[in-house]
Amino acid sequence: MRIVIGSDHAGFPLKATIIDHIVSLGHEVHDAGSYDPSPVDFPDIAKTVTSSIIDGKADRGLMVCGTGVGASIAANKVKGIRAAVCHDVHSAHQSVEHDDVNVMCIGAQIVGAWLAKDLVAAYLAAEFSTDEDFRRRVRKLAEMDEQR
Repeated sequence: MRIVIGSDHAGFPLKATIIDHIVSLGHEVHDAGSYDPSPVDFPDIAKTVTSSIIDGKADRGLMVCGTGVGASIAANKVKGIRAAVCHDVHSAHQSVEHDDVNVMCIGAQIVGAWLAKDLVAAYLAAEFSTDEDFRRRVRKLAEMDEQR
């Protein structure tokens, strides 16, 4: 799978660990920045991450900021993106299975490296359910996108 990852300055230290883990799981990864710990605005990084997904250059995305919340808000502003903050393995997996999440957001100030690896593994291993209830709900989300 092709994964795009981005972080702001708060998420920058954890991002390198996550990139190494994604590669160890056999996935291709593109680093969308930031590239150093200097302050950067998470909406700018979210634009780069989400553009890669919308343009078909990446299958899924990851964003790492202080809490994951700002990254999630920014990513969800983009039509076709379904982003979720995930700080537990169940949510990381189920957000894809039930809601077809395509950007997982992690708070570097909330989780440590060991949990981040578990979250990423669960997120990347998950597949969108074929259950019609979940498919119908995600179609309704797409309809909401069209009403913007």
